[in-house]
Amino acid sequence: MSRNPNTLSWRNEIGRLMRLAGPLIVNNLSIAGMQAADTVMSGRLGATTLAAVAVGASVWFFFFTIGLGIMMAISPIAARHWGAGNPELIGRYTRQGVYLGIAIALAVMVAVRFAVPPLLEMIGIDPAFRDLTVGYTQAISYGAAGIFVFLALRFTTEGIGATTPIMITSLFAFALNVFLNYVFMYGKFGFPAMGAVGCGLASAVTMWMIAFVLFTYMATSRVYRDMQLFSFGPPRMDALREIIVLGVPIAVTITAEAGLFNAVAVMMGTRGTEITAAHQIAINFAATMFMVPLALSSAITVRVGHELGALEFRRARYAGGFGIFVCGIFMACSALFLFVFRDAVVSLYTDDPVVKGIAISLLFMAAIFQVADGVQIGAAGALRGYKDTRLPMVINTFSYWALGFPLAYLAAVTYRMPPTYIWGGFVLGLTAAAVLLTWRYYRVSARAIESVPIVARDARQSL
Repeated sequence: MSRNPNTLSWRNEIGRLMRLAGPLIVNNLSIAGMQAADTVMSGRLGATTLAAVAVGASVWFFFFTIGLGIMMAISPIAARHWGAGNPELIGRYTRQGVYLGIAIALAVMVAVRFAVPPLLEMIGIDPAFRDLTVGYTQAISYGAAGIFVFLALRFTTEGIGATTPIMITSLFAFALNVFLNYVFMYGKFGFPAMGAVGCGLASAVTMWMIAFVLFTYMATSRVYRDMQLFSFGPPRMDALREIIVLGVPIAVTITAEAGLFNAVAVMMGTRGTEITAAHQIAINFAATMFMVPLALSSAITVRVGHELGALEFRRARYAGGFGIFVCGIFMACSALFLFVFRDAVVSLYTDDPVVKGIAISLLFMAAIFQVADGVQIGAAGALRGYKDTRLPMVINTFSYWALGFPLAYLAAVTYRMPPTYIWGGFVLGLTAAAVLLTWRYYRVSARAIESVPIVARDARQSL
C-alpha cells in the first residue's frame, strides 16, 4: 500500500534525512579527528616522522579509497531490499562483501609490500624518511582486512538506515587510535618507541577492533536477525558481480576527485614553503567543512534507495532533489562564513604574515567552489541510490582531469601564476561536476517515474 502522499513535504523529509545523516556527520568528523591526531602526534617526534606519516598516509589512502568505493555499493543494494521489505536478501550481499573485502585486503598487502618501496624510490621521496614511510605503510596494511570487513558491515547497517552504530564505532575508533598512538609511537606501558611505524600499527589495530565491535553488535542485535548476515557459505558469483559492477565506478569516481586534490597539493609543493603551508591550511579547513555534505550524501543514497525499493518513485525523486538542495544550502552557509571570517580562521593556524595572506586568498577561492562541491557530492549520492554509477564516473573523471587539472597545471607549472589561479582548477572541475551530475539526476529520476506503469505490471506478474 502506498504511503500518504501528504507526507511529501520538506518538514518530513528533513527529519528523515537528518536522522540518517546526524550519526554519519559525527562519524566523518571522528575520522577527520583521527587524521589530525596522527599529524599532531607525529609532529611532536620531529619533521622526519611527520613527513613519513604524511607521505605514507597518502599512499595508504589511495589503496583505501579503491576498497571503500567498491564496498560503498552495498549501501544502495541494502537500501533497495530494505525498502522493498526483503531483509533476508540483504545478508547475501553482506557476506559477499566480507569475502570481497578480504580479497581486496590481500591484494593491498601484496602491493604495499612489493610495489610501494620501488615506487617511492622512483618518484624521488627523500631517502631520509623513505624507509620510515615504507615501514608505516606496511604496518597499517596489516589492518586492511579488518577495515574492509568493517566497511561491508558499516554499509549494510547504513543501507537499512541504522546509522547510530556507525557513529558509536567511530567515536570508539578515535579514542582507541589516539591511545594506541601514545603507546606505540612514544613507547609507553613497556612497548618500544616505534615512531612512524607505531602510528601505522596503531591504525591497524584500531581497524581490527572496530570490525570486531561492529560484528559483535550486529550479530547480537535483533534489528539484523532476519537478514541472516553471518550464515556464511560458498561465494555467490551473481551477488559478487553486482557489488563489483556497481562499486568499481564509485571507486574510480572518488579516486578521481581525491586525485585532483592530491595533484594540486604536489604542484603547490613546487612553489615554496609559504605557498605550500598556506595551501595546507586552506585545504584542511575546506576538507573539514566538506565532512557534512559527505555524510549527507550517504544519507541521500539510503533515502532514495528506500523509496525506490518501496516503488515510490516520486518520493524517491523528491528525497534526492531535496538532499541535493540541503547540501548546497549548507555549503552556501559555509561559504558565507568564509567570506566574513576567513581572516580569523587563518589566524587559528598561523601567525606568519606571508602564509596568512596567501591562505586568506585561497579561502576566498574555497568559498567560491564550496557550493558546487556540496551540490556535486549530493547529486552523486542521489544517483548511487538509483544504482547509477557508470556515467557519474565518466562525468567526474572528465570534470576533474579534462577540465580542472589542465587549468591547475597551466597556472602552476606552465605560467607560474599566483596560488589562487591554481585553485581555479578546483572551481572549474567542481562546478562542471555539479552541473553535469545534477542534470544526470534530473534525467534518471524522471525516467524512473515514467517507468512506473511498466514496474507495476512486472510486480503484478511476479505475484
